[in-house]
Amino acid sequence: MADDDHIGAVLARLSREQKLALVRGATDPEGTATGYISGVEAAGIPPFRLVDGPLGIRAEGQCATAFPASIATAATFDPDLARRQGAAMGREAVALGQDALLAPGVNIIRVPHCGRNFEYLSEDPVHAGVVGAGLIDGIQSADVVATVKHFVANNQETHRTTVSAEVDERTLRELYLPPFRAAVDAGVGSVMTAYNRVNGTHMSDHERLVGDVLKGEWGFDGYVVSDWYGLESTVGAANAGMDLEMPGVAAPGAAEAADSDTADGDEGFEWPDGIPDATRAGLFGDPLADAIDGGEVPAGRLDDMVRRILGQMDRFERLDSNRTAAEAGESSDALAGELDSQRHRDIAADAAARGTVLLDNDGVLPLDDGADVAVIGPNIDEPKLGGGGSSETTPVHSVTPLDGIDSRAEGAVSSAFGVPRIDSVSLFDLLPFVGEDDEADGAAGDTADREPSLDDAVTAAENADVAVVFVRDATTEARDRESLALPGQQDELVSAVAAANENTVVVIRSGGPVELPWREDVAAVLEQWYPGQADGDAVAAVLYGDRDPSGRLPVTFAPESEYPTAGSDRRYPGVDDEVHYDEGVFVGYRHFDDADVDPTYPFGHGHSYATFEYGEAETTGEQAVAVPVENVADRPGREVVQAYVRPPSAAVADRPERELAGFEAVQLDAGERQTVELTLDDLAFSRYDTDSGWTVDTGTYTVEIGRSSRDIRTTATVDR
Repeated sequence: MADDDHIGAVLARLSREQKLALVRGATDPEGTATGYISGVEAAGIPPFRLVDGPLGIRAEGQCATAFPASIATAATFDPDLARRQGAAMGREAVALGQDALLAPGVNIIRVPHCGRNFEYLSEDPVHAGVVGAGLIDGIQSADVVATVKHFVANNQETHRTTVSAEVDERTLRELYLPPFRAAVDAGVGSVMTAYNRVNGTHMSDHERLVGDVLKGEWGFDGYVVSDWYGLESTVGAANAGMDLEMPGVAAPGAAEAADSDTADGDEGFEWPDGIPDATRAGLFGDPLADAIDGGEVPAGRLDDMVRRILGQMDRFERLDSNRTAAEAGESSDALAGELDSQRHRDIAADAAARGTVLLDNDGVLPLDDGADVAVIGPNIDEPKLGGGGSSETTPVHSVTPLDGIDSRAEGAVSSAFGVPRIDSVSLFDLLPFVGEDDEADGAAGDTADREPSLDDAVTAAENADVAVVFVRDATTEARDRESLALPGQQDELVSAVAAANENTVVVIRSGGPVELPWREDVAAVLEQWYPGQADGDAVAAVLYGDRDPSGRLPVTFAPESEYPTAGSDRRYPGVDDEVHYDEGVFVGYRHFDDADVDPTYPFGHGHSYATFEYGEAETTGEQAVAVPVENVADRPGREVVQAYVRPPSAAVADRPERELAGFEAVQLDAGERQTVELTLDDLAFSRYDTDSGWTVDTGTYTVEIGRSSRDIRTTATVDR
């Protein structure tokens, strides 16, 4: 914890000019940081660097371990694994001389088209909160400040810098705020505000949510940082509770790009949708000094801003002589961090395999070691590292799907691309001040001479025992997907291969739900998300049964037309820069239960190569249940035991049919039986009343325990 007396003594030595330099970013002389505070050397305050995440460390010009996308980590339903991944990212941040990691993202997956869903965790607030807390614990165990984002209701990328999320208080409290509250309870050092507005007010200016709720009601004592170029005003932001403006300086070339693109001087330049004005900077510099002099912002607010930033620097040993070894030149391995170590490669591979979800299996998986396999797909020669945008990470080492299977297989391996490559998309391609060569595409090699043939794919499939088809979407920060259909000719490819080989396995790499029109025609379907650098090794381990496919869906898969945000521009993407959350708390599985619609694959769904039997559940406390689970297969497997709470039938408000209350991932050997104890989260029992606040309706609650939100194996009751 920060030493308040020490912070007070440092603060007392600072001039107002020095204080102002600590609440806005500056240019990093080393050029590696995403955001940089220059520090005050005379007062023992060193520079402070903030770096992009959450799929790894995106330090400019540097390589780092490329971990799976956050949604893949969430699919493990394992906060301990999230903690290990977070700790690895923290150590890599230290090794690269960084002090704060801009991760994790915990926004609820409301819109299945959202281009940034791969960076988020879940459609459920309890699940997102538990996994997010695990990541935060891990990051901060390495003495790196974790930054939870994007506070709050940032659930789409379309019009993200202008759109207002029109959302009622109950929905905010029950669905969208809880993961951030869990982050605060976990001791997160920093909170980043979102670009969007909530009920008409930009989040950087939102005094009620930032000042009253986050800092006041929840007692958050860290610092609140803007998203990059996301500060809307000086006075409004300072008085709302914003503490740090980032990046604080205009992007190099941004002003020139805007000027050069102005049409005939008659119209002002308009930044592309989803891209903030990268010339807007310095609002917490001279304008803040003027606002304090004019009485618009209390002088004590500046002291509070600086105190909060220094408090986290002190808490994580960044003040005075306490500095990252990369900058201090110390030799201790602990202080120097750890970069691209075998330990980190193993964690990346573990998370990628554990997050893989077996959606369907007609018995073709796991593959026989000696099977002849055709590896087919437009991108089989490149690893799927992640989506586009600020989370892009460049690894030292990576494995393609083709190489991973070829290394593992004992039978013959053939390959075919089948259809044209699916190009990656990136936020950086949208920036008017970034040249074409400034950002790498991430595609593997020169493919100009490649001529994919559907006939070649069919032939390869016909001549193999098993055909494994890899398909992918293309998502990025600042853009939403136009459709949940797979891009390009991939659906045609899968159908053609499935017609040629009855043992066709499809491996999906997507940032969220996709439509699968051919799923009844194939033998197995795996969802691998964006697996990161261990891509090929991880999928081979699951395909051949070296690893159990223990991932479970953190988001519902359904036809595009069945989601609550479909069919109404008012709900998505919005009308006149307002998007109305008319569905209330009925998002994800809550919606499908309420509408009595069968999804393609429900929340929590995922098969194992093992078979598990559940005994009778029993209540072991007011908020605890226990259930015996046995692996009745002849092989080991990992089960994710899930508990959902159904409210009393006489509940006053319109409540979801069931709400996730707890979960536990357990590894069981063949024949092993274990009693799994689950702690039930308060949120599942509670509802928010605008007049009386949090309320627990009196009555009997049914606790449903099973393998998904639609696969309930046993129940118990709890009286409240």
